[in-house]
Amino acid sequence: MFELSQDHEDFRASVRDFAEREVEPHVAQWDKDHHLPLEVVHRMGDLGLFGLVVPERWGGSAETDDGVVQSDFTALCVAIEELGRIDQSIGITLSAGVGLGINPILTYGTDEQRDRWLPDLVAGRALAGFGLTEPDAGSDAGGTRTTATRDGDEWVINGAKSFITNSGTDITSLVTVTARTGTTAEGRAQISAIIVPSGTPGFTVEEPYDKLGWHISDTHGLSFDGCRVPADHIVGEEGQGFRQFLKTLDDGRIAISALATGLTQRMLELATDYARTRTSFGRPIGANQGVSFQISDLAVMAETSRVLTYKAAWLKDEADRGRRSAREVARAASIAKLYTSEAAVSATRIATQVFGGNGFMEEYPVARFYRDAKILEIGEGTSEVQRMVIARHLGLPV
Repeated sequence: MFELSQDHEDFRASVRDFAEREVEPHVAQWDKDHHLPLEVVHRMGDLGLFGLVVPERWGGSAETDDGVVQSDFTALCVAIEELGRIDQSIGITLSAGVGLGINPILTYGTDEQRDRWLPDLVAGRALAGFGLTEPDAGSDAGGTRTTATRDGDEWVINGAKSFITNSGTDITSLVTVTARTGTTAEGRAQISAIIVPSGTPGFTVEEPYDKLGWHISDTHGLSFDGCRVPADHIVGEEGQGFRQFLKTLDDGRIAISALATGLTQRMLELATDYARTRTSFGRPIGANQGVSFQISDLAVMAETSRVLTYKAAWLKDEADRGRRSAREVARAASIAKLYTSEAAVSATRIATQVFGGNGFMEEYPVARFYRDAKILEIGEGTSEVQRMVIARHLGLPV
């Protein structure tokens, strides 16, 4: 059965130290200023956090065995959890930077594409985004309206993308976008994935969103108007973008589970500490069953979230080694993502209630986590989509 190794626990301690020392003292101000500190991204690169699933050839730390990458997705989840425990925006910057920026090129790209883009992404010198969601195509990714038309040795891209993470920083080097490149024999849209380098004429990064939460995270809409890129910028085979992004989302759902687990763990810690020290009617509020039972529920949520997340991560690593099936990973990913994201939203509500009026004040971190939690039930597939996926795995005709 799966378990975290001592190496993973030692790694957890080092990431936790980094997060508490270099992120936590500044995160309230960064959140207030809606500022992503790129020096922290560079430092995360120095620590090797972007390269945990990338072979040494491109600057990562993943080993190879007979040419098969022995990636450590579990270690990536450990890092995301520990960063997310301190701040969700910093956690999603790593999660999206690897899962949506690096992973499509690493998994489906050519060696030439990997040689060109991965070293800077792995080192934290650059970030990349993944343009899937559109104004009218989110969960219904098959409804993609962005088009890419072949014109000689180039693709001409027209359309728009929404809510794209890491797409507009000063170090963003590219966005991989999904686009319709034709129609299948059955009349469905043929979707392909194409790399669009930052600064390409016709590629516009819109103003940043004014978001409820994730204030530190970089998020923009994108537009493409006659945007031309070389034909060799297609990622994988033409028409396989839909299949590729489904696999990418499976991995991303596990990463979001790790992010949610970090949040729930933090709510448990903050609520427990507050209930021990805050007094009312002459005794700590934690002496009241109404409070202590709620905090006990937080402990159950945190523990269950961690078990589901790391089971899914273990299955992902085992599948990469050929010992588990992709179907098992997809099922575990949806179960983990559904439970952990909904638990995280509940955990912030409970912790805010424990803090009472103080929980409504921005000077207390529970308020920031409360704002940040809701998107966990939406990104990488909504809770409704996860229930649909799980039902299909159960053989139900949905």
